[in-house]
Amino acid sequence: MSLRLAARFARRELRGGLQGFRIFLACLALGVAAIAAVGTVRASIEAGLAREGAALLGGDAEMEFTYRFATEAERAWMEEAALAVSEVADFRSMAVVERDGETERGLTQVKAIDSAYPLIGAVELDPPMPLDEAMSGTGGLPGAVMERALSDRLALTPGDVFRLGTQDFVLMAALEHEPDGAAGGFGLGPRTLVRTEALATSGLLAPGTLFSTKYRMDLPQAADLSATAQEARTAFAESGMRWRDARNGAPGVAEFVARLGAFLILVGLAGLAVGGVGVSAAVRAYLAGKTSTIATLRTLGADRATIFQTYFLQIGLLSLAGIAIGLVLGALAPLFLAPLIEARLPIPAAFAIYPTPLAEAALYGLLTALLFTLWPLARAEEVRAATLFRDALSSANLLPRGRYLLVTGFGLALLIGAAAWFSGSTWLTLWTFGGITGALLLLALSALAIRRLARATAPAARGRPALRWALAAISGPGEGAGSVVLSLGLGLSVLAAVGQIDGNLRNAISGDLPEVAPSYFFVDIQKDQMPGFTERLNGDPAVDKVESAPMLRGIITRINDRPASEVAGNHWVLEGDRGVTYSADLPPDTRLTEGEWWPDGYDGPPLVSFAAEEAEEMGLSLGDTLTVNILGRDITATVASFREVDFSTAGIGFIMSMNPGALAGAPHSFIATVYAEPQAEAAILRDLAGQFPNITAIRVRDAIDRVADLLAGLAAATSYGAAASLLTGFLVLIGAAAAGEGARRYEAAVLKTLGAARQRILMSFALRATLLGAAAGIVALAAGILGGWAVSTFILDTDFAVIWPSALAIVLGGIGITLAAGLAFAWRPLAVRPARILRAND
Repeated sequence: MSLRLAARFARRELRGGLQGFRIFLACLALGVAAIAAVGTVRASIEAGLAREGAALLGGDAEMEFTYRFATEAERAWMEEAALAVSEVADFRSMAVVERDGETERGLTQVKAIDSAYPLIGAVELDPPMPLDEAMSGTGGLPGAVMERALSDRLALTPGDVFRLGTQDFVLMAALEHEPDGAAGGFGLGPRTLVRTEALATSGLLAPGTLFSTKYRMDLPQAADLSATAQEARTAFAESGMRWRDARNGAPGVAEFVARLGAFLILVGLAGLAVGGVGVSAAVRAYLAGKTSTIATLRTLGADRATIFQTYFLQIGLLSLAGIAIGLVLGALAPLFLAPLIEARLPIPAAFAIYPTPLAEAALYGLLTALLFTLWPLARAEEVRAATLFRDALSSANLLPRGRYLLVTGFGLALLIGAAAWFSGSTWLTLWTFGGITGALLLLALSALAIRRLARATAPAARGRPALRWALAAISGPGEGAGSVVLSLGLGLSVLAAVGQIDGNLRNAISGDLPEVAPSYFFVDIQKDQMPGFTERLNGDPAVDKVESAPMLRGIITRINDRPASEVAGNHWVLEGDRGVTYSADLPPDTRLTEGEWWPDGYDGPPLVSFAAEEAEEMGLSLGDTLTVNILGRDITATVASFREVDFSTAGIGFIMSMNPGALAGAPHSFIATVYAEPQAEAAILRDLAGQFPNITAIRVRDAIDRVADLLAGLAAATSYGAAASLLTGFLVLIGAAAAGEGARRYEAAVLKTLGAARQRILMSFALRATLLGAAAGIVALAAGILGGWAVSTFILDTDFAVIWPSALAIVLGGIGITLAAGLAFAWRPLAVRPARILRAND
């Protein structure tokens, strides 16, 4: 027998239409569409970031410094390399409004600009006016513009006066759009724009205060960004300068989008696995109906290879059709929804059809179809001619022949490898596939246990006919308990895991912290202000504790006289500047894990105590040297000890603490945390801000709420992916219910013949759907809780507790979905005439 003959048989089989394959196509198409859509949106955002890189950055290139303005040499280099340079200073402060004897304060992220800002793009104001006019102010006061969220909170309208530090400003307009806003990253407060020279007497940009400066450059059109970047890094290698250019104008945003997109695609793969269950069930059901056809072909001389090739070609062609439908949907849906998506994005996106995400989705679809159809196809070739007119597929060997097992293993390895390659995270991919495999195994075992439990408990339902019929149906092979539990259970498992992870992450941020977190962070406290600051707090009985420490920020540039990135890779400690403090004595409640603290009065070469967990991750050892650039000055310190640093308490925690002599002469300010009773917080803020207007107070609860808002968006995006998995499971459930309609029709006819009322038969159908849905929900909840615990414990490193409202919703959802699908296919069986059904089955 030849492949050509198998193709002819397959073509003739397809003439019968798509009956039995609609769910097959829908499951495959939906899974592929979800992955293709997520990939297309991600590619669109990445293309928008690349296209608008200069606009997002505010120039072709940017040089950033911490705690200081550029030196004359640095400014001269920029002036020579660029056609124009714009200076921006960024810091936090308190916007203060005094009205009718009362004072209102709001945290704001201040952007101090010069007359060249913005080099690219335009600032949009309401009422519309040129930015220069807004910055000029009125009535002898400098002007400012402010985001509406802050001006509304402070009840400010254009023409009103507010204060930053000791300088008054007049609000000229609301800030509607700043072209470089997306590149600024996450901020704790709404934005306020002022001129830098207007802050000269404000006390906010004093030496040692927390601010950063960014110099945006408009380079000549012929400039080579790579060469210019290398020249700048070489010229100012030891200055702590950080370089960015239009090739990646918003690196933080780009990295976030890439990671979120990769995670959502992995969630989409879970949905595709749910669809795979439906694909496998559809193929199995179809081949079961073709038993007599296969046996006939074997009788006529068809060998095993011809049987396999016939149905492999048929299923393969339908798989390609389903994948093609999914690709079309996944490519077109983002285009149709582009206006809605762009309206919710704070960053540009260039929506188009991109080949790479479509190719990725197609590959996933092909491999999934192969994995979930190969097994039932391989079993089909076991049908023998002697089994003509008997269902031999169910009696075939459980495991297919060895070559099919090898192909299945190779396909699974290829799928995992492709997912790891495209997502860029091997460990996350392995965790995802391990979770999916574990959930499928748990659900398969649970389905078997549910059938046995139903068989064992059926006798106990004597006197309750509807319940006994339901249990008997569940324990039998025709009800499809396995398909229901696998398909719906896996979808609910993904949703349950997402709900548990989201809930525990929210608890870690906003649930557990208030018991241990301070009321306020105070920053930019000058050294001469510390006595008055502590005096106000120490005498207040409502204040439980005050912690303070000197605060500097530095960039680790070298480890053991080698570039830091060569030693520690891309560890987060090296991504930007980190807090540095100093202390003569070991601070209270600090525990050294290794090494010793420097002796009292130590005045030798610089020593540093490093956070133990981060040191282990970076591969640091006692005696290693770290070169830290602080205010443009390199300090090389020897690691003398490692200590525990618990950042989860929201208290003061520094990666690095040095001996006082190492930082002697470096201008700096202090930070403090204040633990106080809630009713005393307003008075503390009023007194300290009134006495020291340059101090910035950050209310911890407000910061927590802002982070929680960000997490809400992430949870929503992840939930959409999980919902796609659940929708696929619902489709599989509909397929299982449709496939069992014939069995229900026969069952209803028999029960009617025996005198059962339609209401009691309907009750039996409803009970079996409810029991299966509850079982699927409970098993899915167990799998979801286990997955949520694993992610929370080993990936997010947070405590875990079961989120019971989410858990209850999962179980109720499983019951509701199964009941809806079961009853939808129960009405026609109830309406049939028993005589016709029984005569047809005679």
